[in-house]
Amino acid sequence: MENAAINLTQAARRVINGYSATANRQNLVTSCTIAVGGYDWLIEVFPAAYYHGTSSRNSGPYIKLRFTLSSDGERTVSATFRCRLVDDHQINQTAASASSSFKEVIVTSIFSNGQPKDMFLVSRSYASEYRYVQPDDSLLIECAITVLLEAPVNAAASVPAPLSDLQKHLGEMLTSKNGADITFLVSGEPVAAHRCVLAARSPVFMAELFGDMKEKDSQSIEIKDMEAEVFRTLLHFIYTDTLPEQDDDDVEAETMAYGLLEAADRYGVERLMLICAEKVHAGISVDTAAMALALAERHGCTKLKARCIEFILASQENFHAVAATEGYKLLMDSCPSALNDLLVAVFLRYKLTVL
Repeated sequence: MENAAINLTQAARRVINGYSATANRQNLVTSCTIAVGGYDWLIEVFPAAYYHGTSSRNSGPYIKLRFTLSSDGERTVSATFRCRLVDDHQINQTAASASSSFKEVIVTSIFSNGQPKDMFLVSRSYASEYRYVQPDDSLLIECAITVLLEAPVNAAASVPAPLSDLQKHLGEMLTSKNGADITFLVSGEPVAAHRCVLAARSPVFMAELFGDMKEKDSQSIEIKDMEAEVFRTLLHFIYTDTLPEQDDDDVEAETMAYGLLEAADRYGVERLMLICAEKVHAGISVDTAAMALALAERHGCTKLKARCIEFILASQENFHAVAATEGYKLLMDSCPSALNDLLVAVFLRYKLTVL
């Protein structure tokens, strides 16, 4: 199979005991080695590291993780690390609280032996405020490592296997509505879907349709605060892992990206959130920068937030032009925390210029 690949994933957990005593320790406090895909991976934890980067990280010391390929040899390996804090007593939360809980941080890179990659997981103040520090003064961190390997070649196979058409069949099932067992009334428009597909792709739908929430036994669920077209596009992505083709209308595409990012965050569809954040970033202009910054702040898109601030502060002309837009007034009214980060960044740049 030419250019074929396989994913191997394994999870590791690490407990930091006596967490409070590590507040002033920027150096390593614990480490572990895990074997995935035939390679050894060293994971090190630094409990109070300072991030010297954009203003979106101005909340004090961070819990930093460092990943190193520790196997012998010169070969490079592609791997993804997905890390999060774990609070066992919050596992059975409702969908509403789950949607606002700590989201995992992802690092994807090509690793060479002995060359580390760092991840700033979360600030210490966040971990304490949201009670991830357990009563016994411990902190639990979970890392899922996915290694991409070349698939073995079967010399006896003379005919390559066809490409997967699962997405095509699921998309046809959504379009035909065959077997649909739940109807959403979205802004007055009915949208049929399949419970099992939604639950398999969204933790929020799983809790809503199969958990202890009142919607579990309902045949119809009403959604008032979302456009029907945005919800249909969300379902298209859930079924096919792709976005439908759009007309070359920049304004319409931008509006859809904003609405879809909000919907993806609401239902915990992380990959769609990242895709929409990239689309919003690609369309940043003087007219949209403040609105994009407010969107990034509301939905925890730290990378998009940093890019918005960078665009606004790229020049004095940019800053003054953005400050004159309606979006900036909305930012002042609805997202004072994002506005504060922007003003801090202005001050820091001014101070650096003076120095």
